[in-house]
Amino acid sequence: MNNELFQQAKSAAATRDYNRAHDLFMQCLNDAENPPAPGEVGLIYHQVGNCLTRLRSYYEAIEAYTKSVADNDYDAVGTVNCNLGMAYAALRDWQNAVKHFEIAVSDRNYPTPYKAYTGMGNALLKQGKSAEAGVAFREAALDEANPDPTKALLNLGVCFMALNRPADAVASYESALQFSMEPETRNKMYASLGQAYVATGQMEQAVSAFERAIADKTYYLSDSASVDYQRAIAAISTGNSDSTQALPPVDMSGLDVLSDTTAVTSPSTTSEQEPYVIDEQAVSEDYYFADQYAHQGDPANNADYFFEASDQELEQWSKGVVKLERKRRSVGLKVLVVIILLVLAALGAGLFLYMQGYGYPTQEAMVEKLFEDPSSSEVYVDGLTADDIRDYSTLIQPGSKAEVDGVTRGMTASTAYATATTPQGGQVTYEISMVRDLIGWKVSSVDLYFASQHEDTASASASSESAAASASASAASESASAASASAASASASAASASAEAASSGSASSASA
Repeated sequence: MNNELFQQAKSAAATRDYNRAHDLFMQCLNDAENPPAPGEVGLIYHQVGNCLTRLRSYYEAIEAYTKSVADNDYDAVGTVNCNLGMAYAALRDWQNAVKHFEIAVSDRNYPTPYKAYTGMGNALLKQGKSAEAGVAFREAALDEANPDPTKALLNLGVCFMALNRPADAVASYESALQFSMEPETRNKMYASLGQAYVATGQMEQAVSAFERAIADKTYYLSDSASVDYQRAIAAISTGNSDSTQALPPVDMSGLDVLSDTTAVTSPSTTSEQEPYVIDEQAVSEDYYFADQYAHQGDPANNADYFFEASDQELEQWSKGVVKLERKRRSVGLKVLVVIILLVLAALGAGLFLYMQGYGYPTQEAMVEKLFEDPSSSEVYVDGLTADDIRDYSTLIQPGSKAEVDGVTRGMTASTAYATATTPQGGQVTYEISMVRDLIGWKVSSVDLYFASQHEDTASASASSESAAASASASAASESASAASASAASASASAASASAEAASSGSASSASA
């Protein structure tokens, strides 16, 4: 690696000349005489990503950081993935942001996991996952490497308020106030604490917190905080200082949301802060704070306390969150299954109709096309010669209008009967044979159809069947006569035998 170029690039970055720093880093990366070694490639791409991030070229920064982590010899996995998460968050791609923050905190060599936990918490809040965000902010606050846990505690209180758990928010804010912090942050903390007190019905404590927030006259309460302040004063004046009927506060913003009113400082020094903005000092020093989000959660189903919960309880709680997420996903799976079933049903219906001889275009449509242009090869099946087509087309008088009388359908072959009216007013009946062509039909032959011929054939067949039936009847009659004669002969023989037996009996009696 060209160390001289690298140091020049670092100096340019230190003076915030990020365009020049970026160009110098790229020259160092592409130096053919002193190519960077494995590990140095990841380092240079890391710095390139930092420059692009400060230039707000987030897509290019993501590409540079991705190339940095692709260098397996570069060991700053946690730092680079944290910066990746921040770049994705700047693009409002919360899912990818959370993904890379999780990779960052899983790196045991990452020295400042609280930064990734803070970014993760904000990205989760953007997705409406207040409970999971609270876990991330809790980890950020408990990280021993965190020099300023007050910001994480403030945002943890924001999560509790979103979960409708103001008592836990009070505990979070009170814990944060034990640390030293900037006056502006402390004022915001007291204002948030006042709203949490109002939500728990502790009106005297709420008034005290609000008065501390505005004591130095440099901080103005937001509209919702002002309403809560007036309600707390009214409750005390009417003797209801312990009222629990207070509505939950509307303003649940974090440090990145300014007051709704005009600050004491001049307009030239005060500008609206964007959430998830990259810090100008250094990418590794980026710090995200919560902003306004929707009311989430059911306090009855979230009774665990982040400060008092053990790791085992947090793991069990996380499993419950995953279970709920699976239920949400199962809805989409059910919709997909229904769609698949509908498609299968449609395919089954189509197969049934195909086997019954239906198709597209239908036999009726092919007959209509045939009479529109009898010589068109498009209506005939492949394999017919030009002579065949000419012979068939000459049977159809030009200008004839056909009406289909009936169709004998089959899966692979069908026959249509059509009566055509000629321009002279005559009528001709045709027998049109068709064969299957993919899902449709095409004509295989055309013949004139004469009903009289079919009637003669049918009459001859009927006469033949009648004669056969008469012969069968005669044979049956003769068989019956023969059977009757046999029975009569048998009866006569029996009578003769009886007479002989009687005569023998009489002779025997006379002898006696």
